[in-house]
Amino acid sequence: MTSAEIQKVKLRFGVIGNCSGLLRAIDIAMQVAPTDLSVLVTGESGVGKESFPQIIHQYSRRKHGKYIAVNCGAIPEGTIDSELFGHEKGSFTGALGDRKGYFGEADKGTIFLDEVGELPLPTQARLLRVLESGEFLKVGSSKVEKTDVRIVAATNVNLRQAIADGRFREDLYYRLNTVPIEIPPLRERGNDSVLLFRKFAADFAEKYNMPSIQLTDDAKHELVSYSWPGNVRQLKNIAEQISIIETQREITGEILLRYLPEKIKGGNLPALLGRKSTGFESEREILYQVLFDMRKDITDLKSLVHDIMNDRISNYYPDDTPIVHTPNTPATINLDSRLDTVDNHIQDTQEYIEETLSLDEVEKEMIKRALLKHNGKRKSAAKDLNISERTLYRKIKEYDLD
Repeated sequence: MTSAEIQKVKLRFGVIGNCSGLLRAIDIAMQVAPTDLSVLVTGESGVGKESFPQIIHQYSRRKHGKYIAVNCGAIPEGTIDSELFGHEKGSFTGALGDRKGYFGEADKGTIFLDEVGELPLPTQARLLRVLESGEFLKVGSSKVEKTDVRIVAATNVNLRQAIADGRFREDLYYRLNTVPIEIPPLRERGNDSVLLFRKFAADFAEKYNMPSIQLTDDAKHELVSYSWPGNVRQLKNIAEQISIIETQREITGEILLRYLPEKIKGGNLPALLGRKSTGFESEREILYQVLFDMRKDITDLKSLVHDIMNDRISNYYPDDTPIVHTPNTPATINLDSRLDTVDNHIQDTQEYIEETLSLDEVEKEMIKRALLKHNGKRKSAAKDLNISERTLYRKIKEYDLD
């Protein structure tokens, strides 16, 4: 497709951005649209996958048929088959009449199955039959129904891993993935984040009847260098927050940083352990994360036990008067002793973890590894660590790593 055609599609469907990965995804969607091939759209949550099934539908021969979008993750497992394939009256409690179902309604049209990775296995088997033969059974019926539906699916789940875990059918995966379209995350789209922010700022200025906010150069730099774990959805949310809260219409980098979660941005490096592999992570670092979580759980448990035991002690000794054991009274339970024992065990465990693990030491070690990996190139190391160069310089100085 020509760039002019792609630009026309972007304008029609509100797709903003010029990165090569995004343009490639639009190009594939337009090329596959005239066919009836199944398409699987993948990408992280919040990247804007929902626009691509609409592009495919509107540029297909089915554009005059129905387009139905179904969020598979939002439908309870007990009713998903009825929603998708319909049911017969009396087939289950509450089935007061016949229901056609989405696949019946979308005949001659397109059905978009969002979050397809959340479908239960029995429903996956029904979906596979539709893909193979266009046939399905309503819940509670033995009559075979026919439908002519184009299926476009989307997921942010790693379906290959789901297959390995036994949560997704391999044969269904290959049926759905006839043509794959991958939407890049916002952090890989460069200056697209600035374009998106400008568009959202203009939209909110119109919505709330106020001047549009503008970004300074340093704010644009922070916007592009941020990791955006929530992708376009998070960017839109932050643009709205700033539009409403800030009285100053020129947004500097300092102002913008107040709205970017420090833990994700890189101020708290142990949070990086939850990211996808960057090349220097290892099982040891995963173990660090597990132990960090254990330490927090132990601290919470200690506090909870302390409160419970103190409540029980106050119930046994409301006026601090000791209870003397006589033949007519129950034996005294030495709660103080038990509390000390539990508290000591928890304290010992917590102190052991705190002595074994130091947040500063882990942070220092991760910085050293990143610098070593990139032969001391701080810009590359900062990108790998998902922090700004300024933060990396500060940490190098703090840990005396020059």
